[in-house]
Amino acid sequence: MHPRVIEVTERLRQRSRGTRQAYLKQMDEARALPRGRRGLSCGSFAHGMAACPAADKDRLRMMDEVNVGIVTAYNDMLSAHQPYETYPALLRDALRAFGATGQVAGGVPAMCDGVTQGEPGMELSLHSRDVIAMATAIALSHNMFDAALCLGICDKIVPGLLMGAMRFGHLPVVFVPAGPMPTGLSNTEKTRVREQYAQGLVGREALLDAESKSYHSPGTCTFYGTANTNQILLEAMGLQLPGASFVNPGTPLREALTVHAAEQAARLARAGQGSMDSIFDERALINALVLLLATGGSTNLTLHLVAIGQTAGLQLNWDDMAELSKVVPTLARVYPNGKADINQFHAAGGTAWMFRQLLEAGLLHEDVQTVAGPGLERYTREPVLRDGKLLWQEGPQASLDDSILRTWQAPFSADGGLRLVTGPLGRGVIKVSAVAEQHRQITAPCRVFESQEAFMRAFEAGTMAGDMIAVVRFQGPSANGMPELHKLTPYLGVLQDRGFKVALVTDGRMSGASGKVPAVIHLSPEAAHGGMIGRLRDGDVLRLDAQAGTLELDISLKELEAREPAVLGDPMRRGMGRELFAFMRNTVSSAEQGGSTFTASLRQADGEPEP
Repeated sequence: MHPRVIEVTERLRQRSRGTRQAYLKQMDEARALPRGRRGLSCGSFAHGMAACPAADKDRLRMMDEVNVGIVTAYNDMLSAHQPYETYPALLRDALRAFGATGQVAGGVPAMCDGVTQGEPGMELSLHSRDVIAMATAIALSHNMFDAALCLGICDKIVPGLLMGAMRFGHLPVVFVPAGPMPTGLSNTEKTRVREQYAQGLVGREALLDAESKSYHSPGTCTFYGTANTNQILLEAMGLQLPGASFVNPGTPLREALTVHAAEQAARLARAGQGSMDSIFDERALINALVLLLATGGSTNLTLHLVAIGQTAGLQLNWDDMAELSKVVPTLARVYPNGKADINQFHAAGGTAWMFRQLLEAGLLHEDVQTVAGPGLERYTREPVLRDGKLLWQEGPQASLDDSILRTWQAPFSADGGLRLVTGPLGRGVIKVSAVAEQHRQITAPCRVFESQEAFMRAFEAGTMAGDMIAVVRFQGPSANGMPELHKLTPYLGVLQDRGFKVALVTDGRMSGASGKVPAVIHLSPEAAHGGMIGRLRDGDVLRLDAQAGTLELDISLKELEAREPAVLGDPMRRGMGRELFAFMRNTVSSAEQGGSTFTASLRQADGEPEP
């Protein structure tokens, strides 16, 4: 094992000792109770199986058999989740054939960030993760189940399902993906049309035509954003079947993997093995972080991994991420960090290749439990169908395209491309995987905005010429729910292409697909909590060194502190249901603490003081 991985893992273990012990004690207490329906009163049990077919009722009465709860994020507005429409019937039939039963325990909301970008609904996005966690807990709280299957893929949905399921860690939990849509219009061409539209060179019809050719069928979007990052990290955590992430929907192999996931959940429950708390520990969390870094994955996971860890008593932080990023090489180039899409990544070797390389480099904990069995080495294999039978074979021994995947001895970059950024404005993160080296240092006056719409209006008015660092504040979890600022991406890209040195500094988020312009994001403390970003003024000169992870000012901290801070105009966000989420904005933790409404309550439940 690489000594840095051992060091960071041990530091995480020691930091989490109290909260992890409290979590495991709670799981042991749940495990000691009668399992699933066995402890229900006759009336409760009858309610729980009233709608089942007669054969299922007979089997449910057999207390030595297992019943699997299905938590689904199906809706047919998300292309990634539309395939889940047919999964409950498929999973129930698979379980019946295996001698078990299954029930849809509940549904969770699943919003599409791609639809809500730049809209008021985007302000609900981060908070929806915590709503999903609560909905998952409600579904499983019926206590009818010996195991669970979680159906989810996209941005806040997988983290929310994980956070909710983690509080039922005494059960085996298997995540069931649905796969990416086939490749459409190339991401390079899509970006070109977006930037043309931002400049007024093409109209809405041309833009809509390009977008529709990119997002064109059921399945996950094919760029390497948060949704596809989630899938790789689920494999790294050992909570998804090896190689299951990127098999396209509607194929025989996809169906076989879905059936096997149901069988495996029942198999683990029968054997009394594979509980979530035995699989997801500090080693699994570090493995997920290593995969995030090695693939140049979505910066949204710098929030989600912290919040996920907290629900299992593990106190991951940004220092851990920065320390590992120094030694984990970048082995993959997938858009926006390269030209390939996720289907090309899968064809070039995919997750099996990544696991093989990182295990060889000593950067992953191999001695872990997974839903597929002991040992992460299982994830160096890939699923295939032979004569209709699902098998796992060794993954490719060499990259099939070294413009997409490279060895750990000859990586695209010697580090993981994620930096912790510090300075008088606070702490934030920056991803430099897709940022050319000549754009990683910039000294320029700032332009201050309090919404992405204000930035766009200034661009369209032609007032942006010359080097500039755009500061967009009051975009943190407490201010407005921390919406992604993806609408800024094409405008900043146009300015950079015009030869200006530009960067973004914000207490908000960028899309998981953000790319070539340096962006210091998740700045903490946020402006709404008195962060120094709230005291900046137009013309203040900032110095960003993304390589070194520093953001400095040309004025003294004393002068900055003497200024009156900007004030959030209207803390009550109204319309599109935003007023219903005011209580979450009032209690949410900082971005560095995961932007979670559960942070304080979990620490209190575990007998720990708030940080």
